[in-house]
Amino acid sequence: MPTAPISLILDFLDSLSSGPKPYAEVMEAWRTSCPRLTVWEDAVDEGLVVRRVQSGAVVVELTAKGREMARSRARIVRDLQAAGEL
Repeated sequence: MPTAPISLILDFLDSLSSGPKPYAEVMEAWRTSCPRLTVWEDAVDEGLVVRRVQSGAVVVELTAKGREMARSRARIVRDLQAAGEL
């Protein structure tokens, strides 16, 4: 179960929605030493993101589960906007 606020995890997934990003860039933006803010660790533990080698560089990308979670959030936001609630 994630310990980071779900909204932060969803923001993290959104940041990867456009495709793989270099691992160093992801760590620069999302790594923290705060034990109460474990966005990166929770996303990995929940199987939402994965590290892999692409063209000789380590990248981070969404898993199928992560892509579905990001799409679900986008649908919810669109529905709320259409209903005038956002």
